[in-house]
Amino acid sequence: MAETLADLVACEDVLMFVNAAITSTGQREFRQDEGEQGLSLEFLHEYMLQGYRDLYAATLALDVNDHNAAMIIRNLLVHVPGPERRHAEGRLIAARLAVLPRHRVLRLFRDLRRAKVNNRRTRAIMRDWMAARPDPGFEAVKYRAGVKGAIRHAHLRVKGEMGPFLFDPHRRASYRTPMFETWRRAHYEQAALYELPYTVAEGFAAKHGVRREVFLERIEPRMTRLERLRLQENAYADKAGNVRTDLSGMPLTRLATYVLALPLDDRVKRREELTAALRTAASRAAGPLAGRWGHVAAVLDDSFSATGSGQKRRRPLAVALACHYLLRALAGRYTAFWTSGRTDELLLYPFGPTPLGERILDALDTGPERLVIVSDGWDNAPPGLAAEVLRVWRTRLDPDRKVAITHLNPVYDAGDFDVRRLAPTVPTAGVRDAEDLPTLTELAALAEGRTGLADVRAYLGERVARFTGGAP
Repeated sequence: MAETLADLVACEDVLMFVNAAITSTGQREFRQDEGEQGLSLEFLHEYMLQGYRDLYAATLALDVNDHNAAMIIRNLLVHVPGPERRHAEGRLIAARLAVLPRHRVLRLFRDLRRAKVNNRRTRAIMRDWMAARPDPGFEAVKYRAGVKGAIRHAHLRVKGEMGPFLFDPHRRASYRTPMFETWRRAHYEQAALYELPYTVAEGFAAKHGVRREVFLERIEPRMTRLERLRLQENAYADKAGNVRTDLSGMPLTRLATYVLALPLDDRVKRREELTAALRTAASRAAGPLAGRWGHVAAVLDDSFSATGSGQKRRRPLAVALACHYLLRALAGRYTAFWTSGRTDELLLYPFGPTPLGERILDALDTGPERLVIVSDGWDNAPPGLAAEVLRVWRTRLDPDRKVAITHLNPVYDAGDFDVRRLAPTVPTAGVRDAEDLPTLTELAALAEGRTGLADVRAYLGERVARFTGGAP
């Protein structure tokens, strides 16, 4: 059955929104400020909600970032659908809330409370999420204000000591719940604060006047992995020298961000440790696909625009570095070409123009089966060369598409409501975390111009079924 013009437009709209929802967090980028990013993203969400509500909801099953997942859920709950859509949306919302970080879910509930969204469906979703918490006492202490606000807004009944702790915590002389009792004692005993979550204990330490280095040394066993990593970059932790974490267990993109934040001298001193950690994380991300991608060439952008912004410091370069290690793990044979011409990836820093065209020529000259380009798409040395190289390659030299070419862009272009593309003949997908690279190559293929709305619906249906554990 032939695709209508409306179907083709819908297909383009959905893929455009997915690219935006993967890459943009509404924060400042290298070339655009926070206001532009936020307005552009809000418009896209409203457009998709009103025009393609079922497809808009289905994107919750994709690798959209947490910021956009929360926006989608909020919009779906604010605008009540017809009865035929409520069950499907409810399953998607519940599945996505289960994997969102707790602080983001509680922030979403706070926003719903401020917007006075308190319909029966919203209360049921909040009730079920709260009931599924594995350690409600711990979360009540660590996120006390958020938990209290959610319970009050959804009119939830709380059992045992949860109610007194949240709403009148100082009336009781003691608690039977260990975490509540520890919190109560921490007001008077320094020793008790080291049994609390790090973020809660930090406030008590300041109240008791505990020296920072002493506090960090004693609270270290209570820290999460990410808290340890953040503190490794902190001057206090460096001075104390007692906050350490196992880098080999860190997610790949997060680890790349950490490595790039280190001074060059520290990277040289810790070369063996950092390289081993990056390769371990890449192997874990590659999983069963390791070594199965054949001959892969990569063009990776480390130009000055990879600096990012104050809110997303070096984020584009971190994504490129993480993709570099992941592609090396996926490939049977691998060659990398950085736009700067540098070959020591551990000592990278944003520098210079973006000669993408030249690097693409170098990469194609190696005869790869796959070419992956990780760049913000601003080809400026000279401008437009990359687009012309890719056009000639596709139309004259490789019309049968023997070389699979994919462009992954970590930067959302608010002016175009999409990520910036290099050429119409090359599929482009937004990328935020390198770990999603294998899935994003599938998504990019949908955007290559040979796919219709039926294929997009089938792909989304399969992803929704896998995400919610139901039938397509």
